[in-house]
Amino acid sequence: MKYSDQLQNLGTETAFAVSAQAKEWAEKGNKVYPFHLGDINLPTPENIVEATIKSIKDGLTGYCPSEGIFSLREALANDVGLKRGVNYDPDNVAVQPGGKPTIGKFISSILNPGDEILYPNPGYPIYESQIEYQGGRAVPYSYTQTDSGFDIDIEKFKNSINDKTVAIIYNNYQNPISAESSEREMNDIAQIAIENDLWVLSDEAYFEIIYEGEAKSIVSIPGMKERTVILYTFSKKFAMTGWRVGGSIGPKEIIKRIAKFNVNAESCTTHFIQNAMVEALNGDQTGSIEILNKLRDRRDAAVKGLNAIDGIDISAPRTTFYLFPNVTTVMNRKGMQSVEELQSGALTKANVSFCTRDHFGRAQNDEINYYIRLAYSGISTDNIAEGLANLKNYFEEK
Repeated sequence: MKYSDQLQNLGTETAFAVSAQAKEWAEKGNKVYPFHLGDINLPTPENIVEATIKSIKDGLTGYCPSEGIFSLREALANDVGLKRGVNYDPDNVAVQPGGKPTIGKFISSILNPGDEILYPNPGYPIYESQIEYQGGRAVPYSYTQTDSGFDIDIEKFKNSINDKTVAIIYNNYQNPISAESSEREMNDIAQIAIENDLWVLSDEAYFEIIYEGEAKSIVSIPGMKERTVILYTFSKKFAMTGWRVGGSIGPKEIIKRIAKFNVNAESCTTHFIQNAMVEALNGDQTGSIEILNKLRDRRDAAVKGLNAIDGIDISAPRTTFYLFPNVTTVMNRKGMQSVEELQSGALTKANVSFCTRDHFGRAQNDEINYYIRLAYSGISTDNIAEGLANLKNYFEEK
């Protein structure tokens, strides 16, 4: 019997491997402070839960349209369009079982073998995985560290485009580094896309996890709506990571193609959950506001705890629920050459689990600093303080 050779090009989300390590350590009787996975240990708002139960009792447990039920597509078109200053209608929306399916289906809709797609690195590892699995060439663009966070290296970005480039994956409010584009940076990306007639996948999973100010989308820039597909997910705003519901929003012709993959992949997204998502969008928002407030408190506690560590200096990002500290000074002090050694030591000596830069795309040859990623969405403020106090002791040891 044989297996597909193409599977060799399919990557994975290696953050789950850290989860397995943390689970094994906890099963030995250790208290683990979990900063490794971007899950949310807060309850889904009660009005959404009640709407879901009602939908089940009302018998919405069978098949429904592959592109999604009309009422949810309408609600998503209105909500997403209003918050981004553009107009969408239901035909601009294809409902998905989570945010992640949009990545693969978008790529399948626009990629031919040998085509190139630019993607952020470090970034969500599924971008790289899907491009290469589907026969494309994944071309990374990188970031430079600043006093306030990270900026895209625009010159390197421009120089990476050629006649084989067909698309840009753009993740403002970025996982894992919490990068937020300035107005100039976003306009630069838009201008490059327009001048080179490129598609854009705008991953907006964290669009509404923003603690100060207002979120902005690249689709609001003239000339971008007609070339951009938005990745939308309910997972973050409503603490619904396990519910698996999201959407693809974009030009009607590409949404038709994405919906065709829905038919082939999963037939449809769960009917009763879709029906409840209309309540999530149109109903009482108190629960989502409380989630955001708790995440803000956790951010502040995590930034404080990290900045108390000798050799770490990090500003508070306005968005996402990740911190991406530079640990080069810590590594040098401890005489370590591998950030994985630092990660494993933190688990066994400080009971703290986190991911490293290497969990978010292949590191490039010109990278000279070491980084780790801490997610604070799945750990209470008290445990954040305790865990980072442990980490301080471990990091400051020689």
